[in-house]
Amino acid sequence: MFTTTVFALIAALPVALSQTQNDETILGVYMLHRHGDRTAKITAPANLTDLGYRQVYTSGEYYRNRYIVEDSAYRISGISPDVVFQSQLQVSAPIDAVLQNSATGFLQALYPPVGTSANTETLRNGTEVTAPMEGYQLVPIGVAESGSGSEDSTWLQGTSDCARAEISSNEYFSSDEFNEMMSQTEDFYSRLLPVISGEFDETTANFEDAYTIFDFVNFATIHNATISSADLLDKETLFQLRTLADNHEWNLAYNASNPIRAVAGMTLAAQIVQFLETTIEDAGTETGQKLGIQFGAYATFAAFFGLANLHSVNVDFVGVTDYASSMVFEMFTKTSDAVTAENYPSEDDIYVRFLYHNGTATEDSPPTPYPLFGSGQEALSWTDFSNSMNEFALGDTGSWCVACGNITGECAAYNSDQSGSDSDTASDNVESCSNGMSAIFNGVIGALVTLAVILGLEASVMLIFGLRVVSKKTLAQASPGGVEKGF
Repeated sequence: MFTTTVFALIAALPVALSQTQNDETILGVYMLHRHGDRTAKITAPANLTDLGYRQVYTSGEYYRNRYIVEDSAYRISGISPDVVFQSQLQVSAPIDAVLQNSATGFLQALYPPVGTSANTETLRNGTEVTAPMEGYQLVPIGVAESGSGSEDSTWLQGTSDCARAEISSNEYFSSDEFNEMMSQTEDFYSRLLPVISGEFDETTANFEDAYTIFDFVNFATIHNATISSADLLDKETLFQLRTLADNHEWNLAYNASNPIRAVAGMTLAAQIVQFLETTIEDAGTETGQKLGIQFGAYATFAAFFGLANLHSVNVDFVGVTDYASSMVFEMFTKTSDAVTAENYPSEDDIYVRFLYHNGTATEDSPPTPYPLFGSGQEALSWTDFSNSMNEFALGDTGSWCVACGNITGECAAYNSDQSGSDSDTASDNVESCSNGMSAIFNGVIGALVTLAVILGLEASVMLIFGLRVVSKKTLAQASPGGVEKGF
């Protein structure tokens, strides 16, 4: 017993030293988190598995220990350690069973039940009422504006609702690079037909369905006790399946010469900056927001990685992020002194650090800091960080509408033919986000996209433009309502 205790103290010593040497105070955190393990997209509706539930719950435990508990070196200043303060926490996820349930599982660990003694109240008539489930804490999950049904969609841009982003992604399917990959991998996918023939045939077993095929096989290798022709799935084949899927999805999510393809990363950037700006404005008040968490699909990760130039730092950023992965933005000040509303640091003394973990974060496998925007610095001043993010962020409806070329519905007010300061402001991002398309061409695109929605003839419109329809068979199976949200 004594020996065990001594070893435990020795093991804890580096942690204690790092805490005393950590002359920082975390002011606020924003996190994007992927869902846990789920069933395959092609067998929609997708559902969170027990493994996936465990993955996000474990991640929630890690981030509780990092940001919430009182004795953590990285505890967010002023955040409630046990009983959740709703105003301090902002959580969102699209209307999607996998993502919503993942958020719930994560929150169960982030703020676990407080016990019956803490969740019992006495009514006027003397009756004592105890909250169910040992003081289970209810945390509302807001609905993200885009991404509904994303885990039932087999195409990245199927639900961005951004006309130019959809067109940009589809351009990849007519590119020389795509056609070359289709040709080079034809035999590879044909050899896998005995494994995937239940869901794919000769017309769909190709690089065009690279991610959907990988996703189907990946689920089988994790969950299925028996797999048809399993001998075909050696390590080399599984690696190539994953690599091809990575290549396919990266090119759909990001293109340096046409950044609007990464529209999901643009909107995420705005949400991050807006949340942290509000945290600064709240200036350490007890009721101010301190921790923002958004659950989303891997496409948003890829889009942001491209925009933030992270793929130049590590080639792994080009790959599809694993289940329960997380990327975090820590806003901090370089002092260990207690931060209050009275001595809240000025913006000149505030910094932001980016961290990422591929897969479930744990104490033994924590997230790693990486430099953003090719800066070579793991910590950026708040001014440099926010300015760099705002170079590509789309943070209001007008900017989004103009950059996407949408002119109907709520975007009608921002049509380039109309006047108004919102429209003028939004137009500033058109050239960088849309490859400089003319206003006339924007109107044509918007009108055609609107026509496609009204008539339900999206495939026909894409044919008129000479674009390829992604995975015709799997899209048809995605949901009764047609192509659903993909981000």
